[in-house]
Order: sequence, then C-alpha cells, then structure tokens
Amino acid sequence: MHPHRIAVIVGSLRRDSFNRQLADVLVERAPDTLALHRVEIGDLPLYNQDDDDAPHAHVLRLKREIAQADGVLFVTPEYNRSIPGVLKNALDHASRPYGESSWAGTPAGIVGVSVGAIGTAAAQQHLRTILAYLDMPTLGQPEVFLKADAVFDDTGALRDDSRDFIDGWLTRYADWVARHARG
Repeated sequence: MHPHRIAVIVGSLRRDSFNRQLADVLVERAPDTLALHRVEIGDLPLYNQDDDDAPHAHVLRLKREIAQADGVLFVTPEYNRSIPGVLKNALDHASRPYGESSWAGTPAGIVGVSVGAIGTAAAQQHLRTILAYLDMPTLGQPEVFLKADAVFDDTGALRDDSRDFIDGWLTRYADWVARHARG
C-alpha cells in the first residue's frame, strides 16, 4: 500500500518562520503511511475573479497539487487574530472558478505555532470556518496551538518533551486521512 500523499501548506512567507520549522518537523516525523510534501503559495498572484478564465501558471500548479493530494495539512501563524493573507489567497485561488474547487472532499489538518500564549487559536478557528465551506473534513481533536519556546529549543530543534505530542498528532491525522481520503 502506498502512503497517502499530503500537501503541506505553510501560511508564512518569513524565512525563519516558526511555522516553517514546524512544517519541517512534521515532514521529518511523519509516519510511513503519509508522504508529506510542501506546496508553495508565495508565488501566487493576488486572487482576481477576472482571471478565472485564464489562471496564472502558478495557480494551475497549486490546483493540480491539491487535486493530486489525499489530504492537506495547514501550518499557520496568526496575524491580527486571523489567518495570513497569503493563505487566504491560496484558498481562494484553488477554490475557483466557482464549482471547480480543488479542495472539496479533501481531509484537512491544522496546526500552528506562535510566540503568543494562545498559540494560533483564533487563526485556526477562522480557518476551520473556511474549510467547512470548502467541504474539507477537518480533524477536530487534538487541537495544536503551540507556543514556540515550549516546542523548539534555542537551536530550533524540537524539544524532547514535544516529540510524543507531535508524533501522536501525526498518527491521529494519518488515521483521519485514511478514513476520509477521496476515492
């Protein structure tokens, strides 16, 4: 049996982003039943409905990568108590034109890390609302609102006491994808 192909979308463009670090950890620690690969969203033009009939090549690539995935893992920071604009832009692009959403039916997982005490809780709640509209069954528990200094040590490596939690979440997500994968 082949591993489920998982598109990993990081909602941060910052080179030293904690969420990029977390995505790297998830890719490295994924169980054998998952094949995680990062999907680029920083190269997408701003969404404009006028472009629906002739989408940019980067938009077509995004839609193709999402359509080929068995699941999507969103790794998002929180900007002003919501999701980053770059992530919303990607969600809009791959959902259009109306009736041709690449997201529909794809099982999703959401994780995030922040320097703040509540992690990325508000952003994740907003993202869950969007994903529900996009018809993406989204893993509800356990929630993953991580605080950067509790997860990563001074070198940026995953702290020993966070490994079990991350591994447990990945196992739960793998089960979620196996249950809800399209096809």
